Amino acid sequence: MSDEQEIRSLIERWANCAHNGDLPGVVSDHTDDIVMFDVPPPERGARGIDAYRDTWPGFFEWQAQGASFDVETLEITAGQDVAFAFALVRCGTPDDFAKAPDTRLRLTLGLRKENARWLVAHEHHSFPEV
Repeated sequence: MSDEQEIRSLIERWANCAHNGDLPGVVSDHTDDIVMFDVPPPERGARGIDAYRDTWPGFFEWQAQGASFDVETLEITAGQDVAFAFALVRCGTPDDFAKAPDTRLRLTLGLRKENARWLVAHEHHSFPEV
């Protein structure tokens, strides 16, 4: 499997875990020093795997109310030991899509290869200003 295929599989697995509320699966392929900038606070980001883990329960509760989280496009560029990926994600409630059907979450990931394994070291989620 190529590096790009491994990374695609990692991201698809992560998105599936996020969609299904699987917290261990969401954090499994992340570095201990992950930095994430997310849509909700804290604005200065979540730093470290524990802070990253703490951001997810609120998302899972929101999603359980009928929200979706589906990767629509994904592009990956990989070097020998670093890579980045960006995606558009259909993320929202039916009401959100009724108001703004074309709005997508923008996702950017920075990855490092450690001990022959790709891990997410940086994650950034954002919505365009409406």
